[in-house]
Amino acid sequence: MHISAGIDIGTGAVKAVLFKSEGGENPEWLGKRVERIRRREPMDLAWQCYDELLAEASLTEDDIDYVATTGEGENIEFRTGHFYSMTTHARGAIYLDPDTRAAMDVGALHGRAIRVDDRGKVLTYKMTSQCASGSGQFLENIARYLGVALDEVGELSQQADDPEAVSSICAVLAETDVINMVSRGISTQNILKGIHTSMADRLVKLLKSTKVGEGTVLVTGGLANDSGLVATMAERMVAQKMTDLDLRAHPDSIYAGAIGAALWGAFRHQKLAGLEALPKAS
Repeated sequence: MHISAGIDIGTGAVKAVLFKSEGGENPEWLGKRVERIRRREPMDLAWQCYDELLAEASLTEDDIDYVATTGEGENIEFRTGHFYSMTTHARGAIYLDPDTRAAMDVGALHGRAIRVDDRGKVLTYKMTSQCASGSGQFLENIARYLGVALDEVGELSQQADDPEAVSSICAVLAETDVINMVSRGISTQNILKGIHTSMADRLVKLLKSTKVGEGTVLVTGGLANDSGLVATMAERMVAQKMTDLDLRAHPDSIYAGAIGAALWGAFRHQKLAGLEALPKAS
């Protein structure tokens, strides 16, 4: 058995996990950590999360066979290797829900639909454009303007009784819409539901373009915890007649990238160890 660490540095948070596995197979979860960046130095947070994981598992750095990074983590000095976030989210989604046939990664700066096979291999993917109106940062900006904590957004959105349409063209126009809504006395619940609908339409369009036909779609990334967005995406999928797909979020969806990095790291470690064991040519 080998022990691998996965560290995912995103725009909004640093996620880190520890796994014991045999080349990425039959993984046993040893620990997890997440820290919101909030203007702190991401590399320092990566060290902090890693040290805390080791302490919690009563391990030292020498006990770790592979430290895999993803996201913006390729500059972490103590890493062994780095993996693209598209492949790590795919592998992490399959670990969290083996029925997954697409991962819907909704992070701070973008949304990304990734169609996968039953082993977590990426078949195709589509991303949002540079406009931020389908992202977590956009939603956080709106919540801040409305005076709402981010972890309250999902519940409030689901209380809406008359959602207000929001521009989906770009984040700047959408934020202007929200300012106008507040001045017209539109409730926070109806504004947030409108925002979620705008975001969900963009994300579902991405998902549809991957041509995933059936199976589970697992929402990953920071906004997987937003129950209002997940519920609205499910509604929009029904409206688009994507009824053979089952949209889900997992309590640990935010760790999908870090999980995938750890498991791919364990797999690479085993392959490298096998190559080193081969007899050398004379």
